[in-house]
Amino acid sequence: MARRLRFNGTGSGGGSCPAVHEDLDTGEIIVHGPRLTDPEALAQLQHIDEDEIPVVIPRNTLIDFGPKEREEEPRILTPEEFARMFENFRHSAWHLEVARGYAVDRATSTYKQFVRGETPTWDMASPWARTISAKTADGVSVARVRIVDNPPTEGQRYLLAHADHNAQLGEEVRNMWREDAERHNLPDEDFWIFDSHIVALCLWDEAENLTGVELISEPARVNQYNRLRDAAMHYALPYPQFVARMAAGE
Repeated sequence: MARRLRFNGTGSGGGSCPAVHEDLDTGEIIVHGPRLTDPEALAQLQHIDEDEIPVVIPRNTLIDFGPKEREEEPRILTPEEFARMFENFRHSAWHLEVARGYAVDRATSTYKQFVRGETPTWDMASPWARTISAKTADGVSVARVRIVDNPPTEGQRYLLAHADHNAQLGEEVRNMWREDAERHNLPDEDFWIFDSHIVALCLWDEAENLTGVELISEPARVNQYNRLRDAAMHYALPYPQFVARMAAGE
């Protein structure tokens, strides 16, 4: 069976070697870098077999991107505890939305307005609106990339309309077709990144209710999610451009 490898990171400014990868199934670590060829250095190596190749890896590369000791049990927050994270982040919050719909959306009056064909009346005084608008007014970045099926589901069409509300709060919204997300190796995971150093992986039940959030703070794993964020922001289209292309049938 072919290995499923995750690129953890590289200490090279050029983006090539040396680098660290992790086998997602076995947990094994794979490194590559410049081959050690100095005969005097090779003579000092112990327990090296004939089919093994020594490579040189900077210490910081292993520290930054190698595996760390993890807790046996994941840290899970309740939805209520997760909500408080939006009050405490300092400079950025970013969301990858991959679901085909969210139960919390379907419970709103604006969703019912949308289904009836009406223009939703957004509540600028809701706790969420007050919190996020205050953050963005203070210079904080709040952004998201929404994955859209082709054709979009009802829930996704609602979120396309909801982008107007996001924009009023100072958020940046981008969109990407699901086939493009798959082509660019974005995961089928719904997560937030706070201040680039903590990841909140959302856990959903079959009815698309949020049941909890797994917190991830291990640097190598957080770095991987930061790379996914950067790729998503690069390939996704700003909301107005995405909607215009969708209307044109592109």
